[in-house]
Amino acid sequence: MVEALSFGFASLLLTVVAEGHVATLTLNRPGALNSLSRILAREISVACNRLEEQPEVRALVVMGAGERAFSTGADLKERRSLSALERTEHTAAIEAAAEALAALSIPTIAAIQGYALAGGAELAIACDMRVAATNSVFGFPEVSIGIFPGAGGVLRLPRIVGSGAARDLLFTGRRINGEEALRIGLIDRLTTAEEVVQSAFALAEAIGANAPLAVRAVKQALWESVGQDYSTARTRVNALRAALDSTTDYEEGLLAFAEKRQPRFTGR
Repeated sequence: MVEALSFGFASLLLTVVAEGHVATLTLNRPGALNSLSRILAREISVACNRLEEQPEVRALVVMGAGERAFSTGADLKERRSLSALERTEHTAAIEAAAEALAALSIPTIAAIQGYALAGGAELAIACDMRVAATNSVFGFPEVSIGIFPGAGGVLRLPRIVGSGAARDLLFTGRRINGEEALRIGLIDRLTTAEEVVQSAFALAEAIGANAPLAVRAVKQALWESVGQDYSTARTRVNALRAALDSTTDYEEGLLAFAEKRQPRFTGR
């Protein structure tokens, strides 16, 4: 039986699966549709810091507890009791959570069932990839209550679906199903509710089987090249690639190819 290392949080489950190189981060407020309370938002940032301290982890699957929602965004019941300053701080905590997910050095995959709305949708698009169930529902409805996506949504969404589709979703606040989300590129894979977590794990394990330094370098190159001119980006990408030439993993990859076997990467 594969052992797992679990970390204790009030509203979050973080588990590192030994030998599988995959960690899971579960938003654990199913009774509140995994809405983002101030505590949960802060715990996501802390969990991301913990993950960077686990060198054996090569990919992360992010999900919501239960079958009804990935996350419906900020906990509006909690927010109604907050002062204007506290509301701003709450939004800042959700933004910090999304930024912490996006900044992780390892690839991240959102496994989405049910609702992914507002801040919950922003957490999903802060991940590198998204696998969603056919029962998933996406939306950025903040304008309907007098605000707008404050956790990176207005910045990330156009880069994922294009400016036209982003304007449609952000201006109208309308909800879309998994099929439309796949068509516009908001998600990468669509599957049944029964298979969504398994599909996300299979993707994470496929990533985890590769050389971790190379995968992290690719993620860094993709991240840093956004908004750069081609020449600047090319120089940086070549530097990241060249740094891999002297790694033990590269030597192992070449040897495994010559010996016609699967490589045993160590992250060195």
